[in-house]
Amino acid sequence: MIIIGIAGGTGSGKTTVVRKIVNSLAPGEVVLLPQDSYYKDSSHVPAELRQQINFDHPDAFDWPLLLQHIQMLKEGKSIEQPVYHYQTSSRLAETIHVEPRPVIIIEGILALCDPDLRNMIDLKIFVDADPDERLIRVIQRDVVERGRTAEAVMERYTRVLKPMHQQFIEPTKRYADLIIPEGGSNEIAIHILKMYIEKHLHHEVNM
Repeated sequence: MIIIGIAGGTGSGKTTVVRKIVNSLAPGEVVLLPQDSYYKDSSHVPAELRQQINFDHPDAFDWPLLLQHIQMLKEGKSIEQPVYHYQTSSRLAETIHVEPRPVIIIEGILALCDPDLRNMIDLKIFVDADPDERLIRVIQRDVVERGRTAEAVMERYTRVLKPMHQQFIEPTKRYADLIIPEGGSNEIAIHILKMYIEKHLHHEVNM
């Protein structure tokens, strides 16, 4: 089993990188654990106060649960991955049943932030992108997928996303084994990553 952590700023292209990796490997080889699924449940917080929660701060995540689930998958046990609802900032009652697979990918803005999580990761990746490009992608995503206005997204970017990126996300780049500039459009880096994974899996099979 190989555990891969893919970090990078909001809108950097992490999801595209992950999708291309998954599509390049044989079906059923990859388990994807989006870090966003492991936000702390905020259903107990009054609705009007949930919008004030800083979801780009490390404290917003349920690290113990994420670490527990990774350990269980390493031990060959299945997990019930939480499902997070962005509009209500709360976990849904249903979960996603996940079986262990040869490749585990943890993808999220702070996937390389927690030292305990980093110690479990075999290959650490940071997806890099120009700040202006990231802002454009964030606006496009949040307007379409999360029902926000462009003005609200830009205000949040200036007030929260940019300072949190500089304080918590960008510094984790130094932990990366591989930095992928230009996000999902960097076909060479993705090909190298695919080759690394296949070589690792082939080595395990032949041990």
